[in-house]
Amino acid sequence: MLVNASGCLDALTAREVARSLDAFVTKTVTPLPREGNEPVRIVETDAGMLNSIGLANPGIVAFRDALPRLADVAEVPIWVSVGGFSAADYAHCCDVLDPCAEVAAIELNVSCPNVAAPEEEVAAIVRTAREATSKTLYVKLSPALPDIALVAAAAAGAGADGLSLVNTLRGLALDPRTLAPVLATASGGLSGPGLRPVALAAVYAAYRATGLPIVGMGGVETGAHALELIAAGASAVALGTVLFADPEAPARVREELAAAAAARGFATPLAARGRAHPEPPPQPLRAVA
Repeated sequence: MLVNASGCLDALTAREVARSLDAFVTKTVTPLPREGNEPVRIVETDAGMLNSIGLANPGIVAFRDALPRLADVAEVPIWVSVGGFSAADYAHCCDVLDPCAEVAAIELNVSCPNVAAPEEEVAAIVRTAREATSKTLYVKLSPALPDIALVAAAAAGAGADGLSLVNTLRGLALDPRTLAPVLATASGGLSGPGLRPVALAAVYAAYRATGLPIVGMGGVETGAHALELIAAGASAVALGTVLFADPEAPARVREELAAAAAARGFATPLAARGRAHPEPPPQPLRAVA
């Protein structure tokens, strides 16, 4: 299963690309509209791309009203990424989306590397979101967490159906002439090739800890990269930064993935899931009633 990473594809302007995926993941939507950060908001680096968009979006109500058009354009299942600054924010977004037939799943964009006990914070967000919707819930985590397996297990115990791993890492780029930060916010989120080993480690650890379905992402550029994430424990793979340089990447990666799996004796790419682990895959954790 191939999807796009949230914020890396506009289905309205790249509809054929969106239709080549197995599901389309929206940009993160928050309860209220946000204009985002001042430019410069994107810069290329040797290791990938830094972005500091600032969650620019029209707000959950305006987004909900635009869902029918988005669904008509994409023609694939819609996964909506939602964000906020409190558990109540996430619950509100889930409550608004719950009646929407166009929404196949909701991704909770959670990033809290600076919280003293992030597993408690994440569990509270997932629990309130779970109470607000019956839709499939994926939880997107930061690779900067001190113990991503612990937080993943907390999300599973609170009612998450799956995980999205990983979000970006914080990075900084300086203008070589002025030696000043290029981004208006100084630092931003690093995505692209430099994130790939970090993503592999996160998927490996979270799969070992939870057994939940995982969307693996971070620096995927080829089918071989996708197969590595699946071997680490992913059940789906998201393409992100590569889409900016190669919008037709989904078709190419899908073909390469099938070939890479077949060359290693797997009937399907998913037959390789968890093969990086020395022991049989764990049973998925279930939410505590």
